[in-house]
Amino acid sequence: MRCVVLGGGGHARVVIDAIQASGEATTVAILDADRSRWGTELQGVPITGGDDQLAAVLASGVTHFVVGIGSVRDTGPRRRLFERASACGLTALLVRHPSAVSSPWARMGGGSVLLANAVVNAGATVGENVIVNTGAIVEHDCLIGDHVHIATGARLASGVRVGMGAHVGAGAVVRQQIVIGEEAVVGAGAVVVRDVAPRTVVVGVPARPLEIWAGRSIG
Repeated sequence: MRCVVLGGGGHARVVIDAIQASGEATTVAILDADRSRWGTELQGVPITGGDDQLAAVLASGVTHFVVGIGSVRDTGPRRRLFERASACGLTALLVRHPSAVSSPWARMGGGSVLLANAVVNAGATVGENVIVNTGAIVEHDCLIGDHVHIATGARLASGVRVGMGAHVGAGAVVRQQIVIGEEAVVGAGAVVVRDVAPRTVVVGVPARPLEIWAGRSIG
C-alpha cells in the first residue's frame, strides 16, 4: 500500500516511524500547510506541498492516508483533515507499531494509530482517527469515540467510555466505568474518579473542572 501522511511536524515523526517499522505500507509523501517545509524531507519522506494536493496524490496511485498531526487540547484540526482526505477518496490507514499490543478481540477504526508499547485489550472498541500514544493503555471493554487522543502513558481502566473528539492527557488515570463526554479534556496527570461532562476541562487529583481548581484558595 502507498500512503500519504497529513502533517509534517513532531507527531508525524512517530507515525512515520511506526509505519516503517510495521512494514504494512510505504509512505510516499507528506502534505503540510507550512510552506517553509515544502521541498524538505522528514525521515526520508518528501514534503511535497499542502492539502490542496490530495486529489493529485490520489491520481498518482496513492490509496491510503493517515493524519500526522497530534493534539494537545483541540482535536478539531485532526478531524477536519481526516474528513477532507476521506472525501477525496483516500482510505484511512490503521497504523500499529510492532511493539503495540492490540487484542484480536478488540475493534480498531481506520486511521487510528497505536504507537510504541500501547495496549488495547480484548473487547475494547476504538473509533476512527484515534491516537493511542506511546505506552498508553486502553483496557478491556472500553469504548473510544472517533478523533480521540489518548496521550502518552495514559491509563484507562475497564469499561471507560470516551466521547468523540475528547483528549486524555499524558499520564492521566481514568477509573473503570467512567464516562468522558465529547470534546472534553482530561489534564496531564489527572486521576478521574467521576464522569466528565462534554466540553469540560478537568485537572488534578482527584480530577475536577478547571474553574473549580482556579477558584480554590491555596496556602
